[in-house]
Amino acid sequence: MDYALLVLFGILTIVAVASVAPKLGVAAPLVLVVIGTACSFIPALPPIEFPPGLILSLVLPPILYAAAVNVPLVDLRRNIKPIAGLSVLLVIVSALATGLLFYWLLPALSLPAAIALGAVISPPDAVAATSIAKRLGLPPRLVTVLEGEGLVNDASALVLLRSAVAATAGSVALWEVVGGFVLAAVVAIVVGLVIGHLTVWVRSKLLNPVLNTTVSFAVPFLAYLPADELQASGVLAVVVAGLVTGHQSAKHFNAQIRISERVNWRTVQFVLENGVFLLMGLELKTLVVQVRDESSLLQAIGFGLLATGLLIVVRIAFVVPLIALLRRDQRRAAQAGKDLESAIRHLDRPKSEAADAPARMSAPTTGRARRFLVRRRADVDSLTADGLGWRGGAVLAWSGMRGVVTLAAAESLPDIPYRAQLVLIAFIVAIVTLLVQGSTLPVLIKALRIVGTDSGADRQELATLVRQVSAKGLAALDNPNLVQKNGAPFDPAVMDRVRADSQLIGESLREQANVDEAEPPGFAGLDTTEEPSAVDDSAATIGPHQQHRTLRLRVLRAERDALLEARATGAFSSRVMERAQHMIDLEESRLAQLSDDDF
Repeated sequence: MDYALLVLFGILTIVAVASVAPKLGVAAPLVLVVIGTACSFIPALPPIEFPPGLILSLVLPPILYAAAVNVPLVDLRRNIKPIAGLSVLLVIVSALATGLLFYWLLPALSLPAAIALGAVISPPDAVAATSIAKRLGLPPRLVTVLEGEGLVNDASALVLLRSAVAATAGSVALWEVVGGFVLAAVVAIVVGLVIGHLTVWVRSKLLNPVLNTTVSFAVPFLAYLPADELQASGVLAVVVAGLVTGHQSAKHFNAQIRISERVNWRTVQFVLENGVFLLMGLELKTLVVQVRDESSLLQAIGFGLLATGLLIVVRIAFVVPLIALLRRDQRRAAQAGKDLESAIRHLDRPKSEAADAPARMSAPTTGRARRFLVRRRADVDSLTADGLGWRGGAVLAWSGMRGVVTLAAAESLPDIPYRAQLVLIAFIVAIVTLLVQGSTLPVLIKALRIVGTDSGADRQELATLVRQVSAKGLAALDNPNLVQKNGAPFDPAVMDRVRADSQLIGESLREQANVDEAEPPGFAGLDTTEEPSAVDDSAATIGPHQQHRTLRLRVLRAERDALLEARATGAFSSRVMERAQHMIDLEESRLAQLSDDDF
C-alpha cells in the first residue's frame, strides 16, 4: 500500500475522530482502534505491516518527549512514591505473573521467553486514561500519577524485555539481570541529564523560534540513540531529557519560543499518539493472517483474555496496599507540617532571642535551610490537601489500558516458538483493555462522584499569585538606580504607564476571581451591534477592568479588520504586515489570558 495514501487517510481520520469523540463522550483512542480494526478486514485493503523497530525508535521517542516536557518536575517529585511503585515494581510483578502463566500454558516456550512476553504486555499506556481523566475533571494529583506512570513504566518494561530476550540466548544469572536492569537505568538517566542540559544551553542561544523548535525535534533522538548504543534504556533517557527541558524552559527560553514549541509539540504528540492507536487496529488483520491455524487463532484469543484478566487482578491487588500506604503518609504529613512550621519559626527568630543558642548558623546557611524547610512544607501541604483516597485508588486500579509500547515491543520479539501467537496475544491484551477498561472508566468515575478541581478556588489562587508577582514587579520600578543602557533615566510618564498597566492586570484578575460564574466571559455587558465606543447601560454592573479588557478586544478586532483590508490592497510589504499582525496577536493573547475561560 502507498504509504502517502495511508498517512493521508490516517491524518484525516484522526482529525475527524478527535472532533467527534468529545461530543460522543468517549476517548478518541478507543474510536480509532475500532475504526482501524474494522478497516483492516476490508477485502480491498492489503495487509499493513511496519518494520519492527520503526515504532520503537522513530515514533516512541517523540511521543515520550512531548509528554515529558509538559510534566511539572515538582509534581513528579511529590508523587515519586506511587509513580515508582506503579512504573517499576508493578511492571516487574505483572511481567513475572503473566510470564509464569504463559510458561504454564505453552509447554514449548522457555521461561525467559514467557517473561519477555509478560514484559511486553505489562506497561499501561496513560494516553487514554489521562484523556478521560482530564475531560471529566479528575483531581490533578491523580492525573499526575497516571502521567508519571506512563512515562517511566515504558522504560522499565523495555529494559526487562531486553534482559529476558538476552536470557533466551543462554543461561543468565539472576544477579546479572538485576545488575543489568540497574545499570541500564543509571546510564539512561545520566545520558538524559547530559543531553537535556546541553540542548537547553544550545537552544538558549537560538532566538529564532523556527530554528529553536527545529532543534527541539532532534532532542528525543539525541537522547535515545546514544543510550541505546550503550545498551541502556533509550526511552528513559528521552524522558529525563524532556523533564530537564520542560523544567529549564521558563528560565532559558523567551515567551515566543515557548509558545512556538508548545504548539508544535502538541501537534506532533496529537498526531503520533492517535496514529499509533489507529495503526493498532489496522495491523490486526495482518497478525490474524500470520496465525494461519484456526485452533492456534482461537488459542491465542483465549490466552489473551486470560492474560488480560490476570493483569487486571494483579493491578488491583497492587493498588490496594499502595493506597493504604499513601493514606498513612497523608496522616503523618499533618504532624510533619506542624514540625516544619515550628522549625521555620525557630529560624526566623531575631538574634536577640537566639542569643542563648550555643552556635548560630550563618546568614547564607540559614537562608538555605529556610528555603529547604519552606519547600518541604509546601510538599506536605500539597500531600494533605490532595490525597489519593479509595475512590481515586479505584480509578487508578482500573486505568490499566495498554497501547503504544505494547505494540512496539511485541513487534521486537525475537524468532522464538509461538512468535506469531505471542504477538497476537499482546495485541489482544492491548485492544481488550482499551475497549473494555477505556469504555467503562468514565462510568466508574461518574459513579464514584470524584471531586476534581475547584474553578473558583483556582481563580482566587491565580489572583493571589498575580498580586504577589505584580508587587515584585512594581518594586523594581521603585529602584533609584534604575536607568537605561546609556545611563539616562527613564521617562517618568512611561514608568507611570507601566506601573498603571501592571496594577490594572492584577486588579482585573482579582476582580474576575469574584465574578459570578454564570456570567458569560468575553464580551458580556457590551452591545456588539454598536460602535466600539458605545457601551450598553448594563456595563455598569461589570467592573471597570472587565470593561477595559472588553473594549480593548473590540479595538483589536477593528484593527485586525483594517489590517486584512490593507493586506488585500497590497500597499505594504509582507514583512511589515507580518510584524503588525504579530503585535496585535501578542496584545490580544495577553488580554485573553485575563479571561476565566480556562477555569
